[in-house]
Amino acid sequence: MGLRPNDEAPLLFWPSRLDPVQKGPEILTDILAELISKYSKHGMQIAFVADGSHGHYIKDIISMANLEGLVSIHPFDENLSRLGYAASDFMLMPSKFEPCGLTQMIALKYGSLPIVHRTGGLKDTIEHLNTVNSQGNGFVFDDYDSQALNWAIQCAMDFYQLAPELKQREIERVMHEAHSRFTHQKTASQYIKLYEEMLGKPLHSKESPSI
Repeated sequence: MGLRPNDEAPLLFWPSRLDPVQKGPEILTDILAELISKYSKHGMQIAFVADGSHGHYIKDIISMANLEGLVSIHPFDENLSRLGYAASDFMLMPSKFEPCGLTQMIALKYGSLPIVHRTGGLKDTIEHLNTVNSQGNGFVFDDYDSQALNWAIQCAMDFYQLAPELKQREIERVMHEAHSRFTHQKTASQYIKLYEEMLGKPLHSKESPSI
């Protein structure tokens, strides 16, 4: 990706397509240079592994603000994207709307905490992190604008600066909960329950039919 090697740098990862109609890259690019400057002492880095119409704006900002080595964009590649989930501290998904969303659930299993807009499937799967009560699994903002996203990133950075043992405890909890919660078996069971509620009867008999 061409980022500066820095084990201490917080890494934010964008794996979704760069589509301003749905995915919200414009509310990130509005504050992109500001974020890198604001967190320069921490060495913040942002990696985009994605295609889409908004990509050229990111390239322009990298060039004009001299962000080479701190912000990088690469066309979507499945293997590189998986490395991004594994390497990153936080996953960016500020979607304007999101009927379901898979990337936030993938990120959780890798221990990359999602930063998301409270909408659709993101609202259903991501709860704002509370380290005092050891609850939640990401950072959620309500208003669809750059300042609300900025606030959520600030929350993520506050988490990043906590004691390593506390961070490790919470990340391990989030990963464990994600692996337990987001399974085909549990999803199928929820669908069956929903259909049975709609029909007012079981989908199948508990007794095997006679032949």
